Amino acid sequence: MLFDTHAHLNFAVFDKDRKEMIKKCLENNVWMINIGTNYETSKKAVEIAGKYNEGVYAAIGLHPINLETNLMKQKFDENEGGRFEKEFNYGKYKKLALSSKKIVAIGEIGLDYWRKPKTKKKLAEFKNKQKNLLLQEIKLAQELELPIIFHCRMAHDDLIKILQYKEVGLPKGSPTSKKAVIHCFTGTWEQSEKFLEMGFYLGFNGIVFKLDLDEIIKKTPLNRILIETDCPFLTPPNFNEEKNNPLGVKFVAEHIAKIRNLPLEKIAEITSTNAKTLFKI
Repeated sequence: MLFDTHAHLNFAVFDKDRKEMIKKCLENNVWMINIGTNYETSKKAVEIAGKYNEGVYAAIGLHPINLETNLMKQKFDENEGGRFEKEFNYGKYKKLALSSKKIVAIGEIGLDYWRKPKTKKKLAEFKNKQKNLLLQEIKLAQELELPIIFHCRMAHDDLIKILQYKEVGLPKGSPTSKKAVIHCFTGTWEQSEKFLEMGFYLGFNGIVFKLDLDEIIKKTPLNRILIETDCPFLTPPNFNEEKNNPLGVKFVAEHIAKIRNLPLEKIAEITSTNAKTLFKI
């Protein structure tokens, strides 16, 4: 089997073909976790997961780019669904998290500096707002004893500093028993080492066909690698589907298998075991 640990079939872009898409994935022995990016998409992921006995799971969280900061112009992706949120409603998300046993993680949460304010003052406030959001969501994950799916774009050093700081209960420089994955990893090997020291996994998806991550894939222990699609984004080359979906995870697995000089079946087995271990499935 193959396990897509980061999909977005809960997004509005899949409203017309979601049922058929999931059916096709399960028939091809491809399991998935649909990831929330705000309350609406989180709730949708939970609703979808509840329709299946196995193979379809959910994660809930508020993505940093969906936090309304009023510090710059923000444009919502209509393909996603839901809306910006002015703050993180801890109680509302906690209630949702307790509503289903098919919820296997808090995520995706984290830091995103791709689009940011231009002035130093606004940038500092922007980063502080994302940090405060992140700390609240980490607290929720710790309270519920759920693993975390971290989103980190152009902010790896800041995320490392936050995770090592006492605010999240981690002594500086020491590993944590709180398990997590850095989704769509795009950092350096030095940064990946720090995440691995914390006991985290690294998630690889179609970004491996755009950025040279081969050396990191070679060095990362096999028992710390997860595969994902981030669909409908990051479509692998030669994937002959209208839009990226969990079936595309096979191309990522094949890429990793080639780099590690192992059969596809072995990578599929290892990464599926890793997913089941981290998310307690």
